[in-house]
Amino acid sequence: MYLFVSSCAALQDPPPVLVNFLRRFQTEQNDFLGRIITGDETWVYSWDPETKRQSAEWRDFDEPRPEKVRRKQGALKVMHMIFFDMNGVILRWPVPIGTTINAQYYKKVLQDKLRPAIRKKRPGLLESGILFHHDNAPVHTARAVTDVLAGYKWELLEHPRYSPDLAPCDFHLFPKMKEHLRGQRFETEEGIIQATKVAIKNLDNG
Repeated sequence: MYLFVSSCAALQDPPPVLVNFLRRFQTEQNDFLGRIITGDETWVYSWDPETKRQSAEWRDFDEPRPEKVRRKQGALKVMHMIFFDMNGVILRWPVPIGTTINAQYYKKVLQDKLRPAIRKKRPGLLESGILFHHDNAPVHTARAVTDVLAGYKWELLEHPRYSPDLAPCDFHLFPKMKEHLRGQRFETEEGIIQATKVAIKNLDNG
């Protein structure tokens, strides 16, 4: 989350939402950051080719460049819903294949999975006042979801419109998590889930 604040501060002409965010950080410092929980969804594939950097190899100056076949991502994939704060991942929830993530499903995850996970992993955070952040996807902004957050008295941090590049999950957690998984091949849904669990554990311990 500190990286998110730093990225916002680096913008030449930040929108009002980010200006307000930075002002709160300047006033409250880590007390502000420590209360933020952010989350999003991402696909994890049974096969995700290595990046050019990962597959790079040393060769002599006059040695020909090896031919590489462009490979597509595997057909089998599992959607993961992941929520984290400045201390690490709080909830990693693999969505069963065939399940549609609509407002009702997202609300149920917040109620039945995330809130108990916060109570277990971050004792006292529910009482200190959670600042909740997610992007402007229709599922996240649905009335059923905002009503639940209001009922919990979680303050919803506004996300700049049309700014997916400023979502902490997209520029911090997900790329690092998937870097651990690239180049591995998984044959089953359970294999994807377990590998994702290990990748996140490695990030938390790193």
